[in-house]
Amino acid sequence: MAERNVSDVLVERLGAWGVDRIFGYSGDGINGLMEALQRAGNQPRFIQARHEEWAAFMAVGHAKYTGEVGVVTSTQGPGAVHLLNGLYDAKLDNVPVVAIVGQQATSVLGSGYMQEINLPVLFSDVASFVQSVASAEQIPMVIDRAFRSALANRAPAVVIVPHDIQKETAPELEHEHGILRTASEYRAPRVLPHVDDLTAAAEVLAAGERVALLVGQGAMSAQDEVVAIADALGAGIATSLLGKPFVDESLTNAVGTMGHLGTTSSAYLFDHCDTLLIVGSNDPWTEFYPAPGQARAVQIDIDGEVVGNRYPVEVGLVGDAAMTLGALLPRIAELREKHPRSGEWRDAVEKSVGRWQRIARQRASVPATPVNPERVLAELGPILPNDALLALDVGSVVYWYGRQLRLPRGVVAQVSGTLASMGCGVPYGIAGKLAAPDRPMVVLSGDGGFQMSGVTELITVSRLWTEWEDPRFIVCVLNNGDLAEVSWEQREMEGGPRFDESQDLPRFPAAEYAELLGLNGERVDDPDELENAWSRAFESDRPHVLEVMTDASIPLLPPFPAGREKLEQMRAALDEEGESGEHARELLDRYASHEDSDRD
Repeated sequence: MAERNVSDVLVERLGAWGVDRIFGYSGDGINGLMEALQRAGNQPRFIQARHEEWAAFMAVGHAKYTGEVGVVTSTQGPGAVHLLNGLYDAKLDNVPVVAIVGQQATSVLGSGYMQEINLPVLFSDVASFVQSVASAEQIPMVIDRAFRSALANRAPAVVIVPHDIQKETAPELEHEHGILRTASEYRAPRVLPHVDDLTAAAEVLAAGERVALLVGQGAMSAQDEVVAIADALGAGIATSLLGKPFVDESLTNAVGTMGHLGTTSSAYLFDHCDTLLIVGSNDPWTEFYPAPGQARAVQIDIDGEVVGNRYPVEVGLVGDAAMTLGALLPRIAELREKHPRSGEWRDAVEKSVGRWQRIARQRASVPATPVNPERVLAELGPILPNDALLALDVGSVVYWYGRQLRLPRGVVAQVSGTLASMGCGVPYGIAGKLAAPDRPMVVLSGDGGFQMSGVTELITVSRLWTEWEDPRFIVCVLNNGDLAEVSWEQREMEGGPRFDESQDLPRFPAAEYAELLGLNGERVDDPDELENAWSRAFESDRPHVLEVMTDASIPLLPPFPAGREKLEQMRAALDEEGESGEHARELLDRYASHEDSDRD
């Protein structure tokens, strides 16, 4: 039997941290770890992706769906470089990921050797902790520190292990100078603001006549408290994109997602409020916040660095969202009892929600060529199971998700929110499905995101799906032959016509490709078939690709009043496109008329 080596210790340490699976791709620089995993009976389980970038997104997806540390591994050089996009996704969306990266032997470092890259420099900006292992004795300590850093900072951590050290004999850690024996242990703190700060925040909020809440992913464990505080204040509730799954959008005072991809009712809420409470959000769409000076503001976040980062808050509370809101509630109730409000603001918010719902229904029913993508998401909502998981790729599909899909309570949805990287959808979906193989997974993607990663990672799905308790893994591809979000950005932000050479996508038959892999596939080009197509997808006995041929001319119009300010520039750009822009111009005018014909 071979001697126990450093890689065996590394695998044991991963087990001590409760790691169930490692996403990655092999290579000579990390083969010591691969051999140790094989000796350990593939425990933790190695999940081979088709590319290191998508493996990193899988690790991020695992962290997002489970709350645990996602683990990814790669070889040195190009493999390490490929990890960066996924690690930045983890950094910007504040989730814990540990990357274990191979490196050339220590004896050749500094020589310009094949695939030699200065890995500590490469990862220095993205990771909260980066350490190259220089001796066998370091491994337990470095792994422990990486996990603690990832959990404490909700960020990536990177451990670099040269190939020769991976194969060294595992040493006994003696009780002597220069030798550290550490623990695989981390428990989250209980963080609650000072009493005086809670009192100050309650006074600001209770004094408000027109209170608005902005709720982000930091309120994940505070869903009931958010509703209670909104009721106590007579407030409307808007969400960031990442916060959308954590607010029940069937509530009459839930105005939907804010920002460029948001709803008209969210714009109304922020345009008319005089007080703002931000809970667990660092959403960057600052032009859609209340104007500075318009609203007094309180912010709650577990991360003190982001308090006051997006809006000039009057009171910043560093604390757990649920506990902080729970501590605020009786203070606000007592103050409001002394100075009750009329309820007019809550009535106005609810009226704006009803108005937005009418606009959304109108938009989903607009005839398109051939299918309106908004209708695709509107048809999904009523049949989406309560136990479903949702993975969202980046592109115009995010707009339709934000505006048309009302998530049932219990559905967990994840997207690359702050980095907003295309290609995250299917990798996220795989990670979520592996974590919960008994729950249906729905991936929503445009054809751009699907061509970027879905084509390759659907191969991974074809390899894994037979072991899933619930085989339903639905990939809905909105196929419009266009990088539509950027096409509309060219018109709106640059004031120029769509650039065909950069925006046209080659035709790829997604449904037929799924069938080549032994999966189910269906192509839909009739809007009246959407309901039945979604039903067939959920009844499928294996992963199912639902390819819907959609209209790229459906406008990505910002919510009014911001959208009204963009209309003339967008119209002028479409006029420059000539005959090819006429259909989009007609749709843009129709969308604008929906806003203007249903004013409060």
